[in-house]
Amino acid sequence: MSSRVRIEVPEGSGFGPTHLPYCVFRPLGEEPRVGVRLGDSIIDLAVALDDPMFHQPSLNAFMTQGPQCWREVRERVAVAADSELPAAAVHEVRAVRLDLPVEIGDYVDFYASLDHATALGSMLRPNGDALLPNWRHLPVGYHGRSGTVVVSGTEVIRPHGQRRTDSGAPDFGPSRRLDIEAELGFLVGAGSPLGTPIGTGDFAEHVFGVALVNDWSARDIQAWEGQPLGPFLGKSFATSLSAWVTPLDALTEARIPLPAQDPEPLPYLRDEAAWGLDIELRVSWNNQLVSTPPFRRMYWSPAQMLAHMTVNGASTRTGDLFASGTISGAERGERGSLMEMSWGGTEPIELNGVQRTFLNDGDEVVITATAPAVGGGRMELGEVRGRIAKAV
Repeated sequence: MSSRVRIEVPEGSGFGPTHLPYCVFRPLGEEPRVGVRLGDSIIDLAVALDDPMFHQPSLNAFMTQGPQCWREVRERVAVAADSELPAAAVHEVRAVRLDLPVEIGDYVDFYASLDHATALGSMLRPNGDALLPNWRHLPVGYHGRSGTVVVSGTEVIRPHGQRRTDSGAPDFGPSRRLDIEAELGFLVGAGSPLGTPIGTGDFAEHVFGVALVNDWSARDIQAWEGQPLGPFLGKSFATSLSAWVTPLDALTEARIPLPAQDPEPLPYLRDEAAWGLDIELRVSWNNQLVSTPPFRRMYWSPAQMLAHMTVNGASTRTGDLFASGTISGAERGERGSLMEMSWGGTEPIELNGVQRTFLNDGDEVVITATAPAVGGGRMELGEVRGRIAKAV
């Protein structure tokens, strides 16, 4: 008879039995498979549920099954987690390697924070309107590069590109204004066919879960190349995604109404249900907390983002990632990018006793987040971590 164990969850753990985030992990010397975190342990679902669908190198095979399957599996996992498990199904988090949890399809990045858009607009257009005329009418976004979405912990190599000079002509070299963007990502599980928009009321039928994102940004490269078509090489070199995917069903206590939207959005963008989220992020730079961006202040909801992304008939597929854009609040200590924290480099941040503006080689940024948990307390959404390596 095989041995069985019960997972003991430490008191105050942000990974309790009402959270159960998914991951893809590799035990030492073994192939990747899908797991769920409980406390400081990972449950191997292929073993615990005796289901080969979870002996896969990504969550895609599971996510494509759709919301009924997601809910049934979550219920089965909750039952298994509350009982003794086969010892072979339980692994310590610290003893495994975490992989990119999803095979990314398409990637879209939005610009959905009013505080962030107002701050950047004020810097870029000091004598004009902070917001462009379209901003309050639609969730502004752009299509990014899915092939450079990397799992948390992957080293980020400083990118090269063209940079504006005082002469008005560019030079070429490593970015001097390398930045972060603290974001929340949403992963599509059930896709939609070409020509079929997704309404705001169908958000939960298509989106599997959320994960933290750091969408690194080379501000000097972006500023020169971005006119008139927007982000390109200044953004496409790396986007870091957390290894932990929190299912939407774990966020029921985090759901809140959106802030007031004025003017009222067009009918296709009107939320049929509240998809504001009370999620608090924390940004640490070289082990110093520098910001606590509040997702609850986001102007556009993820349901509105998905509705706008597909209203022209664009299809979606399992593994598509769309991110919120930089999450910022109204105060300096709530800004989600160094561009805002240092006000374009004019107001340095004191970091471990040194005045700093943008990222140096060797710097490490860690973004974490918490949200209200079912049954009380707060759950942790994992982390997204990245260290800057010297340009090649």
